[in-house]
Amino acid sequence: MMPSNSTSRGASPQTMPPRAIITILLCLLVATFEGIDLQAAGVVAPQVVPLFHFAVFELKWFLAASTIGLVVGALVGGRVADLWGRKAALMISIALFGIFSVATALAASKLQLIEARFLTGLGLGGALPNLIALTAESAPPHQKRFAVAMMYIGMPLGGGGAGLLSLIGANSSGWQDMFYIGGIAPLLLLPLLAWLLRESSEFRTVHAAKSSLGIGQGLWANGRAVQSLLLWTSFFAALLVLYLLLNWLPSLLVARGLTRVDASWIQVAFNLVGAVGVVLSGALLARSPRVTVLVFFGGTILGLVLLATVPAQFGVELLAGSLVGAAVLGCQSMLYAIAPGLYPTALRGTGVGAAVSAGRLGSVAGPLVAGIVLQTGGSASSVLTYLLPVSAVGLITSMILVRKISYQDPKLVPGD
Repeated sequence: MMPSNSTSRGASPQTMPPRAIITILLCLLVATFEGIDLQAAGVVAPQVVPLFHFAVFELKWFLAASTIGLVVGALVGGRVADLWGRKAALMISIALFGIFSVATALAASKLQLIEARFLTGLGLGGALPNLIALTAESAPPHQKRFAVAMMYIGMPLGGGGAGLLSLIGANSSGWQDMFYIGGIAPLLLLPLLAWLLRESSEFRTVHAAKSSLGIGQGLWANGRAVQSLLLWTSFFAALLVLYLLLNWLPSLLVARGLTRVDASWIQVAFNLVGAVGVVLSGALLARSPRVTVLVFFGGTILGLVLLATVPAQFGVELLAGSLVGAAVLGCQSMLYAIAPGLYPTALRGTGVGAAVSAGRLGSVAGPLVAGIVLQTGGSASSVLTYLLPVSAVGLITSMILVRKISYQDPKLVPGD
């Protein structure tokens, strides 16, 4: 069972068992490659548009295709994890997103690009619930949330790497390299995972005892119904903001008057400073979940206001992009760290997968909303201001969620 807030204070990575450290590092490495793949389409969009003659309404489908696949992949991957094991589900997912990332680089038409991104998304979606479950279930009870936050650092590091790769291949002929690297690297990692990664001991115990729960019982019983709905809404809001920015931020900055190179550097800062936000959210979450919610959702709102209103100059946009990156990625890390503790081991993959999938609906909506606003004549600044009420909803539902967990009777705290 994941601990209550009081038991998580004082968590320290130095006391992690060696096997847990190996698992977390392997999951972090996978998360890094996933971060590259997740942001690849958005980073190369300014190069791909003229090559494939994308109209705005077509571009939004290219950017949203992988996130649509993520919705399905998270549900299926989480359920497969509870039936066959976290390790098997993770390796299948890695193979899927690796193969179809390479297929994206080989695409010869707009339709092939969109299809390959959708299939890549299936694998990406299936991997994430298993990365979370393996990390949480490998760590000691008082360090589970911290461990998940540390694993999640790989996502913004991979996203920052995607931005750097874009800068290295700044001419239009180099866009395929992003997808080759994002696909071949995880495929090469599979033998190492097969050798070093161990199945979750919690899963093995439950599976050996043939312990199982119906999906409804796992997601809704023992006070989990309201918590699940609050978690899903928070995920939806946070991921809508995050994925709109991951996919559209370079294009929005170019539309505001920055060069493509400057926009790419801001995307790099968004991710790398975001990694710092992930570390801070993990440390702060162990001490005060409510303060963590206020700081990171509030920071997201402030960062969006600045990003939309400051002069279109590289220095000030870099600072605004860094702030919103740290805040929004900290929000996402916080929710990933909370989610595993709301569900029992027998349905942890399904529960986390359902939450991730609910959030992925937001990640689908984000790129589509941006495309629709721009297609109907809206400005880049107006796209960013539309995200303010969404972030406010995430702030409210997350605050209710952590307050509800804090005051819950220990016997009713979700888990085993």
